[in-house]
Amino acid sequence: MGLEFRPLDFDEIQELVRWAAAEGWDPGINDEHIFYTCYPEAFYGYFQQGKLIGGGSLVSYNGDFGFMGFFIVHPHFRGNGIGHSLWFKRRDTLLSKLNPGAAIGIDGVLAMQTFYSNGGFVTAFRDERRVRMGEAFPVHSSIRKVHKGTEITEILKFDLNCFGVKREEFMKLWIANPSAVTFYMMNEREEVIGFAVIRKTSNGWKVGPLFANEFSSAEVLYTACLNEVPNEKVYLDIPCCNADAVKLAERYQTEYVFECARMYYGTPPELPMDKVFGITTFELG
Repeated sequence: MGLEFRPLDFDEIQELVRWAAAEGWDPGINDEHIFYTCYPEAFYGYFQQGKLIGGGSLVSYNGDFGFMGFFIVHPHFRGNGIGHSLWFKRRDTLLSKLNPGAAIGIDGVLAMQTFYSNGGFVTAFRDERRVRMGEAFPVHSSIRKVHKGTEITEILKFDLNCFGVKREEFMKLWIANPSAVTFYMMNEREEVIGFAVIRKTSNGWKVGPLFANEFSSAEVLYTACLNEVPNEKVYLDIPCCNADAVKLAERYQTEYVFECARMYYGTPPELPMDKVFGITTFELG
């Protein structure tokens, strides 16, 4: 079909983001800047006669774990096998960047799950996007807010435990995002027991990640996020394998938006999913 497969520059990534926004994906205001700064070689696309027609992310986390997301083909080029070819190109390119035996994760929408299964991915659990309006809540005395200059070493350690692989540079930028607010909690030994990031989108706010040792900590962090943006839409992507995450979403009367399946190619990583109340992003894991 005369297609060229190659990495994307920042302007081309922004074009993918515009396509995604037009289809209601509602990425965060600064997501593409952070993605590209941390993983400039992680976005690939197909070009026809020099024109971008589709692309997506394929992030290697130090070769130990991979994640595929942001998969989109321009509407004018759908239905003719281009997406099929592009997806397998991306999968195989990412495999070439990973250590032997490293797994790849994706969050696949319902319509694509059979296709991903045919590509070697196996469903591990369901993710549901939930939404409700922000509302004034009392902020618990244990809640702290990250400000410029705040030491975040303990937050990064907690993130590593919940996410499973190092992503320190990404998380530093994710937390420092001027369109985001980060809350965290510590115990009497000054150890982080949970944190949450809420960031602005064009249609509201998204909470992610929301990691906590137990339900009570997750609840306090979630209500701090809701309190931060009263009368605005607040989205949370919950892993349904965590019964307490489902309980949290139900207790605060969130509404179902849509769902994905977390799927893995290769052996799934062993993660403390009981601490994951909201995933970071469908694009990078």
